[in-house]
Amino acid sequence: MNFEFKNKTAIVTGATRGIGKSIAIELAKNGCNIIFTYKSSSSQANETENEIKKYGVKCKSFQTDVANFEEAKNVVETVVTEFGKIDILINSAGITKDTLLMRMKEVDFQNVIDTNLKGVFNYTNAVAKFMLSARSGKIINITSVVGITGNAGQSNYAASKAGIIGFTKSIAKEFASRNIQVNSIAPGFIETDMTRDLNEEQKKLILEKIPMKRIASPTEIANVVCFLASDFANYITGQTICVDGGMVM
Repeated sequence: MNFEFKNKTAIVTGATRGIGKSIAIELAKNGCNIIFTYKSSSSQANETENEIKKYGVKCKSFQTDVANFEEAKNVVETVVTEFGKIDILINSAGITKDTLLMRMKEVDFQNVIDTNLKGVFNYTNAVAKFMLSARSGKIINITSVVGITGNAGQSNYAASKAGIIGFTKSIAKEFASRNIQVNSIAPGFIETDMTRDLNEEQKKLILEKIPMKRIASPTEIANVVCFLASDFANYITGQTICVDGGMVM
């Protein structure tokens, strides 16, 4: 299946590493111009930008906090001014502050909600008027299987990811008549910096939960994003697709 994103423009939040970076690169491979956000590492942002530009597409990065409503609005308006339009929004920025509820500080709960959930609201709200006016667009939100199943020690993260699923369904209903599809992807365990640091016993316990007996690569998530962002998925909206090797079923 060949995806065609030539002359299309995508915003990807949180794209300097992990799933977000893979999404940005896979979209670029298929001809999409990429705008991505990052919060802290300028060196990682420069590296990502250089990788994306190898595919002959336009690329621009913004150092910003997705939790800031005004900053999201400014990023989107700048993108429209410079690129002319926004065809695709990928909300992938996220953080964790894991601990049991009785040890969790209020700031740890609030920061996760603000970044993971409010960040999705901020960027969706900011692109909405442009997509609604164009009567076209794709919005894909990265949630998690934890938002479906819950997980001890991750009540803040699970709440934020469950919120994304509800938000996705609601906005899909609001935007459907304007030819804008809104979906979410719920990854399971993915090869990231965090999972690479696990010891063999921890990895064994994880694999016991996965019927396919392996951890996914970030590219396997990015491939599903490309499908949902493409014309092949024009009749799919309001869905949450688990990419988890069968873990949640």
